[in-house]
Amino acid sequence: IMGILNVTPDSFSDGGLWQNPAAAVEHALAMQDQGADIIDVGGESTRPGAAEVDIQEELKRTIPIIAAIAPKLDIPVSIDTSKPEVMRQAVAAGAGLINDVFALRQPGALEVAADLQVPVCLMHMQGRPGSMQAHPEYENVTAEVMQFLLQRAADCEKRGIAADQIILDPGFGFGKEFQHNMSLFKGLPELVDAGYPILAGLSRKAMLGQLTGKQNPHRMPGSITAAVFAAMSGVAIVRVHDVAETRDALKVATALSNFKE
Repeated sequence: IMGILNVTPDSFSDGGLWQNPAAAVEHALAMQDQGADIIDVGGESTRPGAAEVDIQEELKRTIPIIAAIAPKLDIPVSIDTSKPEVMRQAVAAGAGLINDVFALRQPGALEVAADLQVPVCLMHMQGRPGSMQAHPEYENVTAEVMQFLLQRAADCEKRGIAADQIILDPGFGFGKEFQHNMSLFKGLPELVDAGYPILAGLSRKAMLGQLTGKQNPHRMPGSITAAVFAAMSGVAIVRVHDVAETRDALKVATALSNFKE
């Protein structure tokens, strides 16, 4: 379970809640106690329509938080960024994983990630956050997402990032309409079979609102259900806001599915 710690004023579900270092530390420790295995710190909202944040602002938001929480946690901290300099400073401050919605396609990002020698999570996104939901199109969304991710993984390996340090994220909601997201979810076992650990970020997303008719913050039950189904499809990591509830649901689902008389 990857617990989400957004240190932004404008993230779609929890913007503005954890920008203060003391509050961020408290929340990170709480998520660890609730069963998180990774804490993911992000300083730039990538919700649909989000404006880009300049590098100095992103550094100001993320680096003090990572420096504050990393020494106090027994679990890894991830930096959710696409900017090479943020990656470099975040790892120096204590981050142990790079989680990049651009899949290390920004200038210099792949080279910096290879130099840092920490695990990387590569996500698929059609377009950019500001415009990604403006009529995304696919012939076969699962096949196209898989082709992109496997090519990026190959590019990483060529630059010296070991295969066992690469995680792939199909990018639910990133340049994908409802039908694309549903098809992609159905295709998760196919992505899992490609051989890399898969991360699924479904927590509180619009597709769940479309299925339930619920607005934030009332999408928790849908988020937990999606996380359980993703895990049962073979996904290795679920990225969530509601750590304790997701942990309980996964424990029950695992026990029920594995029980033998």
